[in-house]
Amino acid sequence: MPSTSPIPEPAADRDAGAPRYARVAADLRRRIAEGDVAVGARLPSEAALAAEYGVTRSVVRGALAQLARQSLVVSRPRGGWVVQPRHRTQGFDRMLSFAQWAVDGGRVPGGAITSRERRPATAREAQLLRIRWQEPLIAFTRVRTLDGRRVMVERSTWAPWLTPVIEALPDDVVSTAEALAAEGIHITSGTHRIEAVAASTEDAALLGVRRSSPLLQVTRITTTREGRIVELGVDRYLSGAIAFEVAAGESQRTLV
Repeated sequence: MPSTSPIPEPAADRDAGAPRYARVAADLRRRIAEGDVAVGARLPSEAALAAEYGVTRSVVRGALAQLARQSLVVSRPRGGWVVQPRHRTQGFDRMLSFAQWAVDGGRVPGGAITSRERRPATAREAQLLRIRWQEPLIAFTRVRTLDGRRVMVERSTWAPWLTPVIEALPDDVVSTAEALAAEGIHITSGTHRIEAVAASTEDAALLGVRRSSPLLQVTRITTTREGRIVELGVDRYLSGAIAFEVAAGESQRTLV
């Protein structure tokens, strides 16, 4: 990262009342925008930045917190502060799997199934999947990656009629949608519920973040073109990993 002299006092007609942390944040934002710090690169330590800008470490922390709120940088456990890629948005105007969306955006999707289970359906699952209560079904947990970075925990519960196909999937399957399509099963529609949640102990371990870190949860129900239920899914994304676009129009709002 190129060296920078301590931030000069602003001109009287420009940001004269701006806190020092805001001025440090503005300069770091400029350097990121101009490519002085590459996406994925780690910023200097708080102590190094404090010395570089001639401010205290608390001022640097304030600046970094502001950049984090703007999704420009992210703090990684034992990894310091890292510059984030620009948000890649996903819309709901067409049905795309995680892998399809990533490839369309020039990213490399990946993943690994970390656990599988056969168990009886709960009353809620039976209602949503339109099956009998306690009918056997299969579920798995998978960690999804973008360009090798863990960004999402995917928990999927599959309709019983898909059990043979799902059981045959390798742990490193990149796209379940493509695997299903190869069997003549095409997912064409779905409903989504989006909400903010705190990372559970399992989420934290799988994503490499602190427990209670903010995550974006997307709850899904996917169906075939014939209207047959395929999957009940709960995806939990790292903060800053993805943004969703929803077109304005007729919509339904649910109080929680």
